[in-house]
Amino acid sequence: MRFLRRSSTEQATIESRSEDTSSTEQASDRTTQGKGRPTPKRREAENKRRGPVPPPPRTQREAMKRNRGNRANKEDRRKAAAERRERMMAGDDRYLMPRDRGPVRAYARDIVDSRRHLMGLFMPLVLIVFATTLVQNLVVQQYATLACLVLLLTMIFEGTMLGWVVNKRVRAKYPDAKDRSFALGWYSFTRAMQIRKLRVPRPRVTPKDADKIG
Repeated sequence: MRFLRRSSTEQATIESRSEDTSSTEQASDRTTQGKGRPTPKRREAENKRRGPVPPPPRTQREAMKRNRGNRANKEDRRKAAAERRERMMAGDDRYLMPRDRGPVRAYARDIVDSRRHLMGLFMPLVLIVFATTLVQNLVVQQYATLACLVLLLTMIFEGTMLGWVVNKRVRAKYPDAKDRSFALGWYSFTRAMQIRKLRVPRPRVTPKDADKIG
């Protein structure tokens, strides 16, 4: 049965293919082996990027000099932070949060700051509610709860009307403004709820300047 046997040429081809396969597997084994050293930790990598740690001071004078340098750097950072804070409070767009930037939001803040609002009593109201919970008199708790509920409903009504007024005046002055009505109304509502001295940025107008706002 000669046709079942392989010829010498076929046998040589098979042997050459098996040799190529074994050499390829050996090469892949060599490439997939470990790199011979453990992977550095994240802290070690960060320290390496930052540079070597300076050696400890050898004398007391050197230590005092280094402390003065560190103190000067802290003072510079503190001054820079104070300057950024002051410019943000002054309304500089470069230092404001994204929600406060732009002439539309500045105009909305002026409208809110030029009025007196019952919504500014929100934080004191929270304190009153907390204080009434400590009182053991049931009558006092009932009247305080009723008063807080009435004031809360009044604040909601006032906030809704304020949002409507702000949107109307903003659309009249900035017809191309892309601010959504709800977002602009909510922005005005949250600012009016804050105590005037705590508003960021600092109010530029007072209730006496209501007629000067166009």
